[in-house]
Amino acid sequence: MLITEVILENFMSYEYARVAFRPGVNLIVGPNGAGKSSLLLAISVGLGQSYTERSKKLSNLIRWGQDQARVTLILDNSKRGGKRPVPKYAKDQIFLTRVLRRDGNYWFELENRAANKHNVQYVLGRFGVDPDNMLIIMHQNMVEQFSVLSNVEKLRMVEAAVGLEPFRENVVQAQQKLTRILSQEESVSKLLESAEQTLTYWREQYEKYQEKKQMQTKRRFLERELAWAEVERRENAVKELESAMQKAQKTLSRIEEEAKAAQDELHKEFDQQEKLKTEVKAIFGERLSFERKIAQDEVTISLCEQLLQEAAVLDVAVQKLKGLVESSRRQLVLSGEKAKENQAIMQTLEDSVDKLTGKVVDCRIKIALLEYRKKTAVADLDKTEAAIKAAKAGLDGFVAKALEHGARIAVVKSVADVLDEVRVTDGHLAALAGVSEDIERQYESYSKLFLELKEKAQLVSENRLKALDEVSARLQSWRNVMQSLLERVNLEYQKIMGQTRAVGEVRLCNAEDVEVAGLEILVGFKGGKPVALDAYTQSGGERTTATMSFLLALQSHVRSPFRAVDEYDVHMDPRNREMIAKILIAHMADAKAQYVVITPSQVTFAQENANIITVQNVEGKSAVREVV
Repeated sequence: MLITEVILENFMSYEYARVAFRPGVNLIVGPNGAGKSSLLLAISVGLGQSYTERSKKLSNLIRWGQDQARVTLILDNSKRGGKRPVPKYAKDQIFLTRVLRRDGNYWFELENRAANKHNVQYVLGRFGVDPDNMLIIMHQNMVEQFSVLSNVEKLRMVEAAVGLEPFRENVVQAQQKLTRILSQEESVSKLLESAEQTLTYWREQYEKYQEKKQMQTKRRFLERELAWAEVERRENAVKELESAMQKAQKTLSRIEEEAKAAQDELHKEFDQQEKLKTEVKAIFGERLSFERKIAQDEVTISLCEQLLQEAAVLDVAVQKLKGLVESSRRQLVLSGEKAKENQAIMQTLEDSVDKLTGKVVDCRIKIALLEYRKKTAVADLDKTEAAIKAAKAGLDGFVAKALEHGARIAVVKSVADVLDEVRVTDGHLAALAGVSEDIERQYESYSKLFLELKEKAQLVSENRLKALDEVSARLQSWRNVMQSLLERVNLEYQKIMGQTRAVGEVRLCNAEDVEVAGLEILVGFKGGKPVALDAYTQSGGERTTATMSFLLALQSHVRSPFRAVDEYDVHMDPRNREMIAKILIAHMADAKAQYVVITPSQVTFAQENANIITVQNVEGKSAVREVV
């Protein structure tokens, strides 16, 4: 039960009225124009129903001649199972008032304090009432309107009425989440694609930068290699000079040795020459002696011969002279032979002296040449020594410069080869001159961004799969709940339709998609095959009978403690009107819910099973004349 009493002040045809409601069926009866529908309209306005606010200008609901109208609903907040529906108010009754003013100002009051619609919706939500649901409050012609609603709209109304909206909301939330994730995935994919393109550009630039760094490193290494190559070249030059110096020293030593040998030989030859000269002098002396003796012998012989000629007469003397001559001749021959031998010896000695003289000359020439060579070698040696000293001094400078480029390295190329490589490297560096160091930071930044986007894309992809699973699970949960509900409603619907001698079926259609899923109501009258309930196939009475049958089949599942329907039986034939009334009373007999039924006739309702409210209009004023 929701409403215990409705208080109307200057509302439409009511000047002032208090209408009490009870649990079960509250039947509002009276002639046309008496103000029956105004009571339901007042309840709807008091509950803040959007339908009434859209279809009517609220200021037109104020009684003619009055500036203000008030509708007060006394809501039942008594404990249910030890708890109050709205625990905020620790009392059994809550006064909900809607004030309408002619100037267009409208407001709510809760417990005589101003409240906004949000506050009212909170209170009604605690009771489980949705005044905007057609299945909760059906105004005039809404029974007809329900039949022309799409299957999707019907299903959503049923969900709201029975409190299964959270299942749909769960599915919708999961789908929205999936949509957001798909949108995010698409966005991340586009960003990833863009980032990849950008990263490709920066990667190319980064590769150029790395190439430049390699070239710079190579250039520094080449500078180092060039420096040490120059050092090595100069070291080799020093070594060559030192080697030349060693050769010069050896040459000088050899020259000195040769000079010494020549000097020794010269002294030896000179000594030998002196000896030979002495011998020559001695031989010459002997020769002179032999020559003198020869001369003496020749003189002797000449004298003796002359004497012999002069003293031919003197035999003895002649014999002596002949003996002397013969002796002198033999002596002469002997002296001549000795003179010849002496001459030969002397000639030999002279030849030896000449040879020795030649040798001495040669030795002196050789010594002179060796002295010249020695001077030249000494000069060359001094020059080489000076060159070595200068080369070593220059080498120390180059070593110091080379050390500035780094520790010594093994050099396998010549200075010229290294210089060629330096020129080639400088050419590459010139081509990469526009590549700045900032490229590395940009590349690292975009690489990090790309990896983050890639990880995010992976995460979004995983979230998409999870969201798909979640949508599938929630959709299955929603489908199971709706199938279960509609199976039970269908059984009751078929039972009620059977009592009206008709057939029907309630089923879920397009259940694979919650957005297009709908409630399909099939009906068949007079032995006809069940067809979809719509505004064209069935007659007005058939439509209202089928609609009310469905509403009654649904009642045990509706969570709202308050339901209302206005003149549902206008187009029904008497039999169906009576049948639906009995079923309505039977369904609400044990229910704690409150049902307000507006009908122009109370004939079809048993008075003891319904709270009958009779409304009349006297002289333009509606009044509640009888409440049973």
